[in-house]
Amino acid sequence: MKSPLNLDQEKVRMLMTSLQFDQIDVRQNNVKDAHAKTCAWLLNKSEYLDWLNDTKLGNHHGFLWIKGKPGTGKSTIMKYALANAHERMTDKTILSFFFNARGNNLEKSTIGTYRSLLLQLLEQIPSLQTVFNQIIRPSSVVSTTRQWSIELLKTLLDRAIQRLGGNSLVCFIDALDECEESQIREMISFFEHVGDRAVSSKVMFRVCLSSRHYPHVTIRNGISLVLEGQDGHYQDIRKYLDSELKIGHSDSAKAIRRTLQEKASGTFMWVVLVTGILNREYDSGHMHALRRRLQEIPSDLHQLFGDMLTRDSYNRNTQILCLQWVLYSRQPLSPIELYFAILSGVDPEAILDWDPREVTTDVIRRFILDSSKGLVEVTVSSTPRAQFIHESVKDFLTEKDSLANVWPELGSNLQGQSHEWLKQCCLNCINIDIHSKLRVPEILPDASSQEAIYLRNQTTHAFPFLKYAVRNALYHANMAEGNKVAQHNLIHDFPLGRWITLHNLFQNQDALRYTDDVSLLYILAEDNLSNIIKIHPSKLLCLTVEQERYGPPLFAAIVARNKEAVRAFLEAYLETQHAESWFRSVYAKYSEGEGRLSNFGVHFRFSKYKTLLSYLGEISIEAVFALGLVTENIIPGSKDQDGRTPLWWTAKNGHETVFKRLLDQDNVNVDIKDRHGQTPLWWAARNGHLAILKLLLGTNKVDVDTKDRYGETPLSWAARNGHEVIFRM
Repeated sequence: MKSPLNLDQEKVRMLMTSLQFDQIDVRQNNVKDAHAKTCAWLLNKSEYLDWLNDTKLGNHHGFLWIKGKPGTGKSTIMKYALANAHERMTDKTILSFFFNARGNNLEKSTIGTYRSLLLQLLEQIPSLQTVFNQIIRPSSVVSTTRQWSIELLKTLLDRAIQRLGGNSLVCFIDALDECEESQIREMISFFEHVGDRAVSSKVMFRVCLSSRHYPHVTIRNGISLVLEGQDGHYQDIRKYLDSELKIGHSDSAKAIRRTLQEKASGTFMWVVLVTGILNREYDSGHMHALRRRLQEIPSDLHQLFGDMLTRDSYNRNTQILCLQWVLYSRQPLSPIELYFAILSGVDPEAILDWDPREVTTDVIRRFILDSSKGLVEVTVSSTPRAQFIHESVKDFLTEKDSLANVWPELGSNLQGQSHEWLKQCCLNCINIDIHSKLRVPEILPDASSQEAIYLRNQTTHAFPFLKYAVRNALYHANMAEGNKVAQHNLIHDFPLGRWITLHNLFQNQDALRYTDDVSLLYILAEDNLSNIIKIHPSKLLCLTVEQERYGPPLFAAIVARNKEAVRAFLEAYLETQHAESWFRSVYAKYSEGEGRLSNFGVHFRFSKYKTLLSYLGEISIEAVFALGLVTENIIPGSKDQDGRTPLWWTAKNGHETVFKRLLDQDNVNVDIKDRHGQTPLWWAARNGHLAILKLLLGTNKVDVDTKDRYGETPLSWAARNGHEVIFRM
């Protein structure tokens, strides 16, 4: 008979599904396989053999850390070691995770690591799935879209590993340097903890890590293997050149191979790129020029990237846009999105006049390869995307002053000017006449209807980049403004009406659509575009109620928990206040508290039957409530639909600074009752706001024995909530 404490199989299945995420294996799948007869040297290294030796677990606690400079081929070696483990370590459970700085958040964070490792472990050993019973109640609501916390994932993974008994577990984790340093330090600490517990639990637990030399993270116990200087690594480069550098076998060719290997200094990425360059020279009949060309090629990987980009100026704007899009797009683009993103910048008319039978997948791949000079590739996955061939390309492009000689027209402000160009690409796409290829009705069909679904599919097929352009034109403008490229003209020239139509077309829920009268300020607030909010001429109207789902722009920012947008609105009013303004002290308190935001809830919808005062009171953020007062959107003596005044709300919420301000007003009623018979004193006592309680008592205008409609007094609630100090007052 099943224990009543156990989760049923359907809930377990849903939990397992919730651990999965898109692109979970993409980085590993796109790491180049080891070249024939390379990497085998690792298996015979004393460090690797000691790591696998059970008798030496007490010395290294199961840690092996492979380190090397950028481009040395660490990921390829890790993929080789992982494949070898799957083939030979059949008695062990093998887990892996390859960090990907070019991927989405879960691909480059430890929360993604823990989700992936836990999923693999529970899939390989289904009996361990009972670990869910220890932390999730059978009565809990379970969803396939569950949001996992990092601490819960660590707890589950730790407990599952400790229940392995005498089994062996081997984890391969690649490219730690492609994750934030603080997260890596926390993960190493966690694995050390797991390793220590595993030793006492008789679990054979091993972790093989790989990373660059920086950042350096110390582990208490472990073995380190540095690729530079390894004879086997240099032999791998020689084997690669013997096989892939196809320039013949003359004495000159042999000399070129020797020079190339010496110049590489162990950087496999450099070898691969230079091999391609020399092969193209040889295929063009330039054997006589190979030695000179090799001498011209910089030995530094970053300098090589610069050389590749400046070798010719053909289609220069296409090249710049290609790299800018891969570097600064809001999320990785699919190959066809990147293709049309570039065309939107260099030839917008081509967006309208294209034939899918001509613009094939192969054509797009070749276009991206040529535009990027070979520095961008298309991933192999069910949802391919464009990315740099190596993280070192991004390092080069973002390195200070490294692009001054490559793209002098961008000046020193690469990021700002790049986002300006990308914004313009988006606007070019938005401004095209889609009606020439599509029949878009003046009134859009319901978002969830079959007609709307068909229209969205047709639009995406005809204009593959349009959805990204609509969603991110303002994002790129915001980033440009944040990097000192002024966007004042955008506010006046933005095609708001056209944008609203396209935005609504792409939404699959009516609730997410805007009305035709939505303000640009509201849109900026909901998308957290604080830099443009700061320069918007109507930024002081953030509490003006609009006919949108969340009412005023400020509420749209609060519902979405957009701290930067809320801060921008508050600072807009701060600029209008004199140096001694009470609002400044309220804002300072808000800033010191790191801008805590209350959430209305995912189903919040502004109602015209409820006052702005009531909403501001429920938000319970003193600076936001104060904003309502300084903007005169709420009047000190006003009441909401329940008879509550601003002073009543500040007493309930403990907003002492604003309360004092209101208390100084003429003819203020300090003992006012709402429709439940509850007074400011009643709530101050119930919630334990002693300072406000003292101020109220000091007025000598409050009834301490007043009862609400349920017979409760301020003291009865103070007693119930454990506020004993109130009785001593």
